[in-house]
Amino acid sequence: MIKQSLQLKIGQQLSMTPQLQQAIRLLQLSTLDLQQEIQAALESNPLLEVSEDGEDTFEPADDDSDAEGSSPLPTSEASPHNESSPTDSDDTDWQPDSLPNDLPVDTDWDNFADTDFNSEPGSHDRDEFLANTRPARESLRDHLLWQMNLMPLSERDRLIALSLVDAIDPRGFLASPMSDIHEGLQTELDSLEADEIEAVLHQIQNLDPPGIGARDLRECLLIQLRQLPESTRWRSQAIGVVADHLALISNQDLRGLTRVTGLEETELAGVMHLLRSLTPAPGDALADDDVEYIIPDVFVRKESQRWRVELNPDIAPRIRINTQYAALIRRADNSDDNTYLRNNLQEARWFLKSLRSRNETLLRVASCIVEHQQGFLEHGDEAMKPMVLADISTQLELHESTVSRATTRKYMHTPRGIFELKYFFSSHVSTSEGGECSATAIRAIIRKLVGEENPRKPLSDSRITDLLEKQGIQVARRTVAKYRESLSIPSSSDRKRLV
Repeated sequence: MIKQSLQLKIGQQLSMTPQLQQAIRLLQLSTLDLQQEIQAALESNPLLEVSEDGEDTFEPADDDSDAEGSSPLPTSEASPHNESSPTDSDDTDWQPDSLPNDLPVDTDWDNFADTDFNSEPGSHDRDEFLANTRPARESLRDHLLWQMNLMPLSERDRLIALSLVDAIDPRGFLASPMSDIHEGLQTELDSLEADEIEAVLHQIQNLDPPGIGARDLRECLLIQLRQLPESTRWRSQAIGVVADHLALISNQDLRGLTRVTGLEETELAGVMHLLRSLTPAPGDALADDDVEYIIPDVFVRKESQRWRVELNPDIAPRIRINTQYAALIRRADNSDDNTYLRNNLQEARWFLKSLRSRNETLLRVASCIVEHQQGFLEHGDEAMKPMVLADISTQLELHESTVSRATTRKYMHTPRGIFELKYFFSSHVSTSEGGECSATAIRAIIRKLVGEENPRKPLSDSRITDLLEKQGIQVARRTVAKYRESLSIPSSSDRKRLV
């Protein structure tokens, strides 16, 4: 028989407050997501407002009507300070009460009136109109259908052409076998012959871009060559080489091509130059290649022989608590309006503190990264030092997950370009002198060796391994092959040039 009873237990566990959850969430947001989050807070909380530059900060003495003002973004030298940051549930030493009450907002958004958040009447409709009037990029299928509608086709041929266009993949090749297209059209067209589909395909292959609708690379190159003017130099020789000896071209077999074609080296050089001007994937010309612009979160520059790190002041608007609304709050009033203002005031305070916490953590992590990777900033990838999340978390006394959140989708603007913060983290390999070398540095050395190699005698992975060993870097051949593939560098046989 089961007997019910009551028992008391004493224990400890980490509890994530809503304020801590908010700080963690803001830390892991990208720049774009942070801007959207701030705008949502401005729209939902009447106690928050955009602070104009040059306004004096007003701080009432009453704690219940406290208002935080704006302040410039923090900056740091290459040596970061060692303060804890409230950004992660695993960082048990931090408590919400450790944040100051009079915390200023350290974000700024220049030219606020010209952004999508402009409060000018009609500005939203204007921006929406401008966004809707931007021309949409034409797809490959739409481009082919537009040309097909200009062709004098019968209804029967038009249906065949439509099926062929639908079978062309984004690279411009006919993805479905002709037999499958024939079988699919037989239910709609009576007495359909394969020759009819072939004839319509030839008309499709005459459309723009050149080489469209080919069934393989050989046919794609031949279509482009035959569309060139007959007066094009080396055109006829190139057609013969592609039609009969494409395998030798793929294998970079110079001697074999010279032997079977009877062409001299200078003639073969002209043929290869013509072939390199062709497009192996004609559909890529109409691919969706919209540029994605990156807004850096951190700027790094050198001043007086020291690297200076500062947050980007343009990534978010400078916001503060509305002093007029805050002054309306009465301490002893429990009315609905007063309670509403009190609740929004508390939420506004925590939101501002979370923003400050996010920026401080991001600045500390970025400063620590710059301190470790000054060699990269001075000399490039080959001077990159091995570094993992644990190195930063130990130095800053943060949890690794906090560092991971602070470096994900965050970008640093340096004199050498814009890099994601995670780019500076890499594994290491041992050197002959007992030291360590970054995997990023090894990749840079491999890229340099390949760039300086003899095109006729490219370096094999084994040879690259030997050259690295002479520099004191001990890596296996398979590791070199892995790094080479990650750099999108072909094998030595594929890199061998005919001329």
